[in-house]
Amino acid sequence: MENQQNGHKRRVRYSGTHPKRYQEKYKELHPEKYSDTVSKVIQKGSTPAGMHISICVKEILDFLQIQPGQNGLDATLGYGGHTLEMLKCLEGKGHIHALDVDPIESEKTKARLADLGYGPEILTVRLQNFAEIDQVAAEAGRFDFVLADLGVSSMQIDNPERGFTFKAEGPLDLRMNPERGISAAQRLKEITLEELTGMLTENADEPYAEEIAREVTGRLKRGEEIATTTKLYQVIGDALAFLPEKDRKEAVKKSSQRTFQALRIDVNNEYEALYAFLEKLPEVLAPGGRAAILTFHSGEDRLVKKSFKQYKKEGRYSDICEEVIRPSQEECARNSRARSTKMRWAVRAE
Repeated sequence: MENQQNGHKRRVRYSGTHPKRYQEKYKELHPEKYSDTVSKVIQKGSTPAGMHISICVKEILDFLQIQPGQNGLDATLGYGGHTLEMLKCLEGKGHIHALDVDPIESEKTKARLADLGYGPEILTVRLQNFAEIDQVAAEAGRFDFVLADLGVSSMQIDNPERGFTFKAEGPLDLRMNPERGISAAQRLKEITLEELTGMLTENADEPYAEEIAREVTGRLKRGEEIATTTKLYQVIGDALAFLPEKDRKEAVKKSSQRTFQALRIDVNNEYEALYAFLEKLPEVLAPGGRAAILTFHSGEDRLVKKSFKQYKKEGRYSDICEEVIRPSQEECARNSRARSTKMRWAVRAE
């Protein structure tokens, strides 16, 4: 009774020896208090809930060659792991501008980095899409180095309230900024069979695009709600019920991953933003400036590769990455989410 009067809220308890639900992982969600627990989770090759383990840090820093006094841009702040390592390279001299469209996570990251001593004198965090890098450069000046990590942060994936994964029940949202645009559930309500088939093909190379699109749009036409992550997963499973039983479970899992990816790209206008970013990138780089981009699926990588090649041919880049750079086997063993990563780079002509 006393606890209720004082407003004390009892911590969520979990059954068994290990927490399974996101809300129960209170130790992982507070790494500053439970560093031993977080270390154990990482050592097992997993990502602690509420955290994001940065990928290709060594490869990025080796290429960017950041020097004290330089002006840099992290176009995708996220958890701030890459930003932190780049800030260390500045040794207190210079500045980094960091962009993110997620108002929830960017505020947490800004506070976390400020606690580590990186305040507004060396770091400016903006709630802005990286498609607007020309606006940022107009105020901040051209950049000596630019990094863009196109992956979805683990904090977003792991939190069922954000709707990025079918592995836990949650609203089918998928928006990077939940305060803008429409959710994936709303998008499905207004989409046609042809549109959804095209989206799944173009955004995710989904081999069963037509079957999934027919099942989804058919259910919606009959008045059925597809408003949660697990409901969409179930519908995809029903769409692929014709597959042999021995292959079905893995096929449904992979098709679900691709379907969620395709919807996420669509509701966040990710390709449009990436087109704009790549088009403006050479102009925001200082002469000799360096840019590194991490991609996580073939559609993104194709766009980056094509843009870099085109602008090198035009003389706007003096050098580009001819062969894609991948994380080491050791890094992939430590962090399973690194396996699909590809890194490409470009150097602005003098």
